[in-house]
Amino acid sequence: MVSQIISAFTRAILVALLVATPALVLPSIATDTAQIVVVIAILFSLLTFIEYFGRYPSIVEFRFAPPFNRLKFLALCAVILSLSFICRGLYEPTPLTIIITHIGSSLAGLMDFPFSPVRLIVLMLPPETSASEVALVRLAGAISYTVSLLMVFAFVVMVRLLGWPMRNGAFNVWVNLPLFDPTRGGDIVERLKRDASLNIVLGSLLPFLIPAVVKAASFVIEPISIENHQTLIWTMTVWALLPASILMRGIALMRVGELIEQKRRRVYAKAEAEGMQKA
Repeated sequence: MVSQIISAFTRAILVALLVATPALVLPSIATDTAQIVVVIAILFSLLTFIEYFGRYPSIVEFRFAPPFNRLKFLALCAVILSLSFICRGLYEPTPLTIIITHIGSSLAGLMDFPFSPVRLIVLMLPPETSASEVALVRLAGAISYTVSLLMVFAFVVMVRLLGWPMRNGAFNVWVNLPLFDPTRGGDIVERLKRDASLNIVLGSLLPFLIPAVVKAASFVIEPISIENHQTLIWTMTVWALLPASILMRGIALMRVGELIEQKRRRVYAKAEAEGMQKA
């Protein structure tokens, strides 16, 4: 019980610090903004504590199949910290901010090619956007999208080469998929593979679709201003990591479906062999 409380409390603190990172790193944050950030950080930390303090999960999927959620958290930390330090370097440059900015500029040169998600996120900006803001969005988009690709690649390696999730022992489908309803009807393997395919397609297309939708919506409603650096940081983070998380979920569901199918085959083969022996 004590270890569970400590584990849940530690995760809650880490989530609160992550939410508050842009406000802590960026200089001259308005008082109202700081208060809102504190409230949101407390809310997310409380939800995290309740989720991980409970014996069984209610929202978080693959809680007992590490390092699925840890990988997503590390990617989130990498993106938010990198973009926060880059934005801080615009006002108070340090060797660390200069290095991160240089790395981001190199990635922007590699990722900004025709029809790439980074190019689309730049084209999404209004025509009156200044050159410095365009360069910042381009740099932030390149870092965010590169981290999301690395996250997905690392998870694929864990699934195909390291045997996730079976390396951590028995995998309980119902505990690790609390939002999946097994009583909805139909074969569970077919449903898992169908949901997996949908998630994979959606996660792959969203980085391209989101800029197009935002651009189309800008003719009807006023687009989000990226002059506020906190808005820029969270917008780029959601744009890159949300689709990657959906893609990871699709890969994980496909893997779970394959494991269930393999277990069925073993059970059927064993039953058939026993039947032949009795006959």
